[in-house]
Amino acid sequence: MTAPAPLSPILYEAIARRALEEDLGRGGDLTTDLVVPATARLVARLVARTNGRIAGLPVAATVFRMLDGAIAIDTVAGDGRDVAAGDVLATVEGPARPILTAERCALNFLGHLSGIASATRDVVAAVAGHPARIVCTRKTTPGLRALEKYAVRVGGGANHRFGLDDAVLIKDNHRALAGGIGPAVARARDGIGHLVKIEVEVDTLADLGEALDANVDAVLLDNMPLDTLAEAVALAKGRVITEASGTVTASSAAAIAATGVDLISVGWITHSAPAMDVALDVETP
Repeated sequence: MTAPAPLSPILYEAIARRALEEDLGRGGDLTTDLVVPATARLVARLVARTNGRIAGLPVAATVFRMLDGAIAIDTVAGDGRDVAAGDVLATVEGPARPILTAERCALNFLGHLSGIASATRDVVAAVAGHPARIVCTRKTTPGLRALEKYAVRVGGGANHRFGLDDAVLIKDNHRALAGGIGPAVARARDGIGHLVKIEVEVDTLADLGEALDANVDAVLLDNMPLDTLAEAVALAKGRVITEASGTVTASSAAAIAATGVDLISVGWITHSAPAMDVALDVETP
């Protein structure tokens, strides 16, 4: 797997700031400010409690440094690394108060994004040996789409649309209101630029025929039984990009990939992937 390009801090600094603002509220960290001496310093380790693939460590580091630029972070296992329970991801050293205050927000980002990367990695591994690529969807946490789609790339997957303005994806409701696949595609083609692609969601082989006749760029083969999916892929092969969707799991992905489909879209890897368990362990004097 080619490692994805790191995210520009511009894409997540505002998100990290909002998370800290939400946590600090109106009065700041009452517990830490009252209990921990202002002059106290500490050394801590970011540690994996479970196996997984790391994503989001730069975001976590930004959270710490936003509260105090003097906090030093030494990365041991950065984004894209597969780790085992007990592995150290990074060391954090500096003033104790801001480190403890930032801890939860930093771990929230790191655990959530690493969970997405780990889930994606597992589905990608399930289709190894087939040409199909695993792609995510727009089923993302509001405000976190850029980060979650980055985590998918870290897991070895690829990104579908980032938003509604990326491409035309004509789904069943669009078709119903436009009067069918043909009219919907014609209207879309009249209004798009020359670099914008058109994809149509189809449920049946008859719908697929209409989409192929309309010369679309891609078809989304939605919730088709495996035998129908294989037939649809054979009909569309060499004419359009084929994408399968609908209740895809790590267990079912291999059989779907075996049909020869080009892409398999999976919504749960962003909206329901379990967070990876990570912790900040303070070294006691």
